[in-house]
This record gives sequence, C-alpha cells and structure tokens, in this order.
Amino acid sequence: MENKIMSKTFIWMFIGLLVTFITGYGVAQNETMLINIFNNSIYIVLAIVELVLVIYLSAKVRSMNKNTARIFFILYSFVSGLTFSSIFVLYKITSILYIFLIAATVFLIFGLIGYFTKLDLTKISTYLMMALFAIIICFIINIFINNSSFDLILSIISILIFLGFTAYDIQKIKLLSNENINEDNLAIIGALNLYLDYINIFLHLLSIFGNSKD
Repeated sequence: MENKIMSKTFIWMFIGLLVTFITGYGVAQNETMLINIFNNSIYIVLAIVELVLVIYLSAKVRSMNKNTARIFFILYSFVSGLTFSSIFVLYKITSILYIFLIAATVFLIFGLIGYFTKLDLTKISTYLMMALFAIIICFIINIFINNSSFDLILSIISILIFLGFTAYDIQKIKLLSNENINEDNLAIIGALNLYLDYINIFLHLLSIFGNSKD
C-alpha cells in the first residue's frame, strides 16, 4: 500500500512538473502571449488564481472525487506554467536544464532521508513553517530595499527550508498511507506538496546559479 501510494505520488508530481515546464516553454516562444501576460495586469490575476487554486486544493482534496482532484492539480500546474514562462526568457535553456538536474538530485537525497529516517520530522515542521513565513516577509521587504546580497542569503535559506519540507512531506505521505484516505486523493496531496517543494528549490537554485541571457 505504502509503496503503491509513493509511486502514484511521484507519477503525479512528474506530470505536474511536465505540464508546468511545457506550458512555460510554450508561452516563452510566443512573444504576443508574453507581452499580454507580463505587460498587463494579467500576471497579477494569474498569480492570484494560482494562490487560490493551491489553497483550495490543499483544503478540499481529501473530500474531492479523485478525478476532480486530478483536474484541479493539472489546472494548478498549467496556471503555474503561465507565470513560470519568464524563466525561459531570462535564463539560457542549458542553464535551466542543468539546474533542474541539480535540484532533482538534492530533492532525491532529502526525499530518501525523509523516507528512511526513524526521526519524527513532525517536530521540525512547525519551525520550518515559522521560518518560511519569516523568509516571505523578508523577500517582501527586499522588494523595496533591492539588496542583491540580502536576496542571495534569503535564497540560500529558502533552499534549506524546502529541503527540510521535502524530507518532512515524504515522511508525512508514509504516515498518511496508514490512515483511511483514498489512495488516489492521497497521491494528489503528496504530489502537490512535493511539487511545491521541488519548484521552490529549483527556482532559488536558478536565481543563484542560473546563467542569464544578457
């Protein structure tokens, strides 16, 4: 049961990432779409829709029909891809692929730690969440300060936070597999959490090591 849920979780996580990257790359190849998204208020609308989708899916996924949960997850991945398209404009594709592999490697390492560790990682989840809120506030402040050194430090700390969340979320999926939750819905829960962990690790690594097109 546990291995089956893990397999479904990673399959759906991969599907979500694939939808996001294909959508982002496709939009980046269309200058008209890029202009419409980033030169108008559409980007703000998309960002709000993205936030609403992830909050709604996180809150309701357990009670959803499995096909509805899958549709919402794919929809969220697609909307994320629309806002994600900027990285294909800002960074070289070779750099994006290189960072993608690095992110996948460290994600796998911490995922294995979460899967095999005997430590109860729920003890650190509260601290991780507190640190995440603090980092978000600092990023908002830095929008006005625009200090590149501060931004670098925040990105490094963010990577560490989401690596911690990766290990925690893997362990959480194992624990939830023993509860009376539909395995298909649980796979979407896990896929969404791990998708968010991976995307954040990838984006912060890209901001530090990515080669821009300029």
